[in-house]
Order: sequence, then structure tokens, then C-alpha cells
Amino acid sequence: MTQVQGYFDPRFESVRELFAQQKSDPQARGAALCVTVGDDTVLDLWQGVTDKDNSKVWEQDTLVNVFSCTKPLGAVALLQQVQAGRIGLDAPLAEVWPEFAQAGKQHVTLRQILSHRSGLSAISAPLAPEALFDWQAMTAALAAQQPWWTPDASHGYAPLTYAWLLGEPLRRLSGQMPGDYLREHVCQPLGMDFHVGVVDADLSRIAHVSRLRNQYGDQYARDLFAAMGDADGLSWKAFANPSSLQTSTNKREWQQAQILAANGTGNARSLARFWQVMAHDGRLGDTQLLDAELVALMRREHSAGLDRTLHCPTRFGLGVMLEQEWQGGSFGMGPNAFGHPGAGGALGFADPDAQVGFGYVTNAMGPYVLTDPRAGELSRAVYRCLREHR
Repeated sequence: MTQVQGYFDPRFESVRELFAQQKSDPQARGAALCVTVGDDTVLDLWQGVTDKDNSKVWEQDTLVNVFSCTKPLGAVALLQQVQAGRIGLDAPLAEVWPEFAQAGKQHVTLRQILSHRSGLSAISAPLAPEALFDWQAMTAALAAQQPWWTPDASHGYAPLTYAWLLGEPLRRLSGQMPGDYLREHVCQPLGMDFHVGVVDADLSRIAHVSRLRNQYGDQYARDLFAAMGDADGLSWKAFANPSSLQTSTNKREWQQAQILAANGTGNARSLARFWQVMAHDGRLGDTQLLDAELVALMRREHSAGLDRTLHCPTRFGLGVMLEQEWQGGSFGMGPNAFGHPGAGGALGFADPDAQVGFGYVTNAMGPYVLTDPRAGELSRAVYRCLREHR
């Protein structure tokens, strides 16, 4: 068994011990945890292996796909356009994407897209597997898509289509592809080792992702997978159209695509850094991602209640999940925490009250779409330490 590497503040030794214990699971492979409190990093840990043969040790600079933890970075990129006056939150998206004004979408707004209220959580027409990597194919399919429900009448999580619903307006407004924009305007200014579209030189640092065997999750996780049994239903289409979404995680074409909703590649340190800044209202030192007013708007509840895609109650702000009212969706800290899980285990969030930035990543995918129990245990342990030492 590889030993836990990295740094920990002695006040958080119990969190380090829990992180080490998680490696005792026979199917555990590699993971990293980073936590900031205020201006300080109190935990920066990693352990385990990165390759499918369990022979290559997880290093300080190992990268891994964090799936939907990518979404808030895309939301910040669009809100930067709002801040610059290039698009209004409540203006029709078709003002910057004219082809989008089809099939009853002429009045759909950026606010509705960001809060999963647009009715565009999936593409109903079957798509070829290769369409996932064809920007024009995906944007054309979304432009032609009729909303699954009346926009703004309810909400439903958009696991994949979010990439182009945000990415195409961003491309048109900034003149850059989404991953290139994020690198220049979000990741580099914060010193984040995070990529939406990994360059050739960094491919060797990416950990191989595998699924935990014979793991079915709690009752909610099983119910969601049961709902996905309808091949014509929203849930199945949202997670499996194109079908290549389910099979591409370790392929180079996925790692180098710019899929703003799901293929961010980074580490716990980069997630914690992003959420450290968001816990400080979008500014830390001389670096400002967003005005405090826009961060407050991100954190404000825009959607709540039964989620049409996930078949459970969810709460969303703009591009972020808010603290849920049931443990399966909880960040494990205070009521004002906000952030985003990634399918299978990754988690990044901020607790502005506790001034915490949290990042957890793993290459052993569990069956959870919302907060993975491994990440939840660690965040609750951090919170206990904070209360003990305040």
C-alpha cells in the first residue's frame, strides 16, 4: 500500500487519518484531497496509483478527469461576459446565437441555461458516437432541439448539453474556444493546474479512471439508474446520448476535447484554489474572477424541488449546486456552501461562512452522481476540526 503524501496542518490530523483509511478499501486506487481555510492551505494530500495495472504511483502533479466539477468554471466564464456587458442574464440567448431561436427557444435566457431551467437537459434525436467530439454537430443538434418542458416552468440537470449551451455563446462572445478561454482567464490567473483540453505534453500525467465493481450505491442511486432504463426518456438521453459519453473517459480524444460540462482535467489542489477564491466573493489578493455581486447571484437559489433529470430534489444557483436538504446531496458543511460534484467521486465547493475551499478527486469511480460518500466523509471531518479548533 502506498503511503499518504503531502502536507497537513496538525489541527486536521484526523482528516489525514480518515483519508489514509479510505485507501484500505480493496478497490481503492488513487485520490487527492486539498482544503484551504481563509488564505491558508491546511491539507494537501495524495495517495495510491494512477494506472490500470496499479503500478504507477500517484504524484504531486497527477491529473484526473473531474467530470461535472468543470461546470462552475464554465459558469464563471459566462458571468465574466455578463460583467463585461457583452450579454445580459435575461436577454435571449439567440441574440448571440441566432440559430438557437428555433423550436420554441427564442426566449430562452442565459439565466435559465445556468440554472438548468431551459428544458434542454438532453438531445432527443439519437446522435452518432463521434458527434461528442464534433463541435458543429453538437451545437446544431442543440439549436434544433425542442425543449423537453416549457422553459422556466421547472428544472432538470443538464449533465452534458451544458457544455455547448454555455460553450457556444462563450465562443461567439470571446472569439475563443471554451478551454482556451478558461486557461487564459480563469486557470492561469489563479495558478490552477486545470485543463479543458489537455495538451500533448501533459497527457502522461493523467490518471486512468476505472469504475468500482459491484457497487450500486444507496437507494437513490439505484432509483436513478432504474429511471435510466427508458432509452427514450430524459434521464437516459441526458447521460448516454451520444453513447460515447459512457465509454470515452480514458481516450485521448476525450482528454483533449473542450467539453465544458464534463471533461475538465485537474487535481484537488486546483479545485480547492478555485473554491478558495469563490469563498472570498470572487477575489483573493490581486486576482479577481468576478464582482462580489455576481458571486452573490451565483449563490442565490434559482431552482429548487424535484429535478426532472435526476429524479430527486435539487437546488441550483447559477452554474453551481447549493447545499441540498438531504444528505445524499450535501457538501457536509454549512447551509451556505455551494459548488459541484463530479460523477463518480470528485467534489469541489466553497463554504463562505467557514472560508473553506475544498477539492477531492479520485480515479476509482463510484456509482454516485451527487456527493460521493468518500468525499462527504472527508468534508464532514474537516468541519468537525474547524468547530473543535475555532
